[in-house]
Amino acid sequence: MGAGVSGLAADAQRGFPLKPGLDDVPESCISSIFMYLDPPEICKLASLNRVFRGASLADFVWETKLPSNYRYLVKKVLGQSPESLSKKEIYARLCRSNRFDGGTKEVWLDKSSGKLCLSASAKALKITGIDDRRYWNHIPTEESRFETVAYLQQIWWFEVVGELEFEFPPGTYSLFFRLQLGKASKRFGRRVCNLDQVHGWNLKPVRFQLSTSNCQQTSLECYLYEPGNWIHYHVGDFVIENSNTPTKIKFSMMQIDCTHTKGGLCLDSVLIYPSEFRQRLK
Repeated sequence: MGAGVSGLAADAQRGFPLKPGLDDVPESCISSIFMYLDPPEICKLASLNRVFRGASLADFVWETKLPSNYRYLVKKVLGQSPESLSKKEIYARLCRSNRFDGGTKEVWLDKSSGKLCLSASAKALKITGIDDRRYWNHIPTEESRFETVAYLQQIWWFEVVGELEFEFPPGTYSLFFRLQLGKASKRFGRRVCNLDQVHGWNLKPVRFQLSTSNCQQTSLECYLYEPGNWIHYHVGDFVIENSNTPTKIKFSMMQIDCTHTKGGLCLDSVLIYPSEFRQRLK
């Protein structure tokens, strides 16, 4: 090792050029390569040296990672002008969970792919009987990203409806209801789930529906299952082709057979994910 360093010093003294290193690669070349890498890979390479870090800050690199509607997202979700932030800062801030519509909805980008995800809390939905404490209660919980869920004690007419209008990037999206039969709590540091009020869901299936303003529709019926576990019930998929036009989405779940009551259900949220992420929710 010492001999190698002495040799380099001697070469420098005799006027021989030193071998080029990573610091000698032009930033523009590195930035051009970064355009073809995923964001986590760019962030790792940025820690190599000053040149790589400078290359990782280039706006044209991060603009290729942002969704096509990022200007809309910055204005609606961040409440700022897109011109006031660097593209890397926009990407970083959109990858966080950003709440809007009075804190009842969240939107974020997947850190690795830049794909958009959206969630609407139970408080963003129209729930029949939600204001009558004989039927429903909002209960705090650490198991929800919104820190609270709607809990159904007992009801005859079960109906939940949601609507939103949002500008999605082009792609195929899946919509899910996140539900749990039973009410979870902590006892001596361990999770327990009270199933005493769970009833009626095995008698008739729940009907889920989804429709969009560009005439896409889907519906299905299924029984609720696995008491004590959070389940993502897949309602259906929809396709976005034009990112410059907001899409209106309406979704619902109902079990309105009034021959029996049903109860013991936790309603957390509705999630909209890119369809390729469906396996993550199983």
